Amino acid sequence: MLLDKIIEQPAIETERFVLRPVRKSDAGLLSLYTGDERIARGTRTIPHPLPPGATEAFISRAQADDRAEDVWIMDGTRGDMGEMLGVIGLERMDRNQSQISYWVAPAYWNTGLASEAVRAVIDANPHNARTIFAEVFQDNPASARVLTNAGFAYIGDAEAFSVARGGTTATWTYLLKLD
Repeated sequence: MLLDKIIEQPAIETERFVLRPVRKSDAGLLSLYTGDERIARGTRTIPHPLPPGATEAFISRAQADDRAEDVWIMDGTRGDMGEMLGVIGLERMDRNQSQISYWVAPAYWNTGLASEAVRAVIDANPHNARTIFAEVFQDNPASARVLTNAGFAYIGDAEAFSVARGGTTATWTYLLKLD
């Protein structure tokens, strides 16, 4: 549900990298990483194998003026880490709520990048959300730790459809109140 027309998406700086809007030039690295089955299986929406045109469609959605989700690239070039370390998104919901999601390239797993990105988006709060939700697949306890370390509270079990998995998968749902 689109609540307002998006004017601009801010860049968000962290200690080690910058969260910046998606660019068309990100297509190569996005295709490389999202084509990795480990990344795709950790998300609801990335198919595996990655079909032709999927990356370009994702970039178009991320750049659309009427998008419901802001998407940032974790860009580590200023810290000599790489141009794309991962992706984080914040989807607008009704009643001043948003939902956060993220993935990190396998070469950067267990480095604290997801925690740093989640904390930065929460601190910036570009949607002026009062509540942020998140969900992770139950076979991904590392992502659950990212959320609990950022102050999210577990609120229950659910299921979500994963395109890469070809079915529903058990999830843990989390909530962070900002007001």
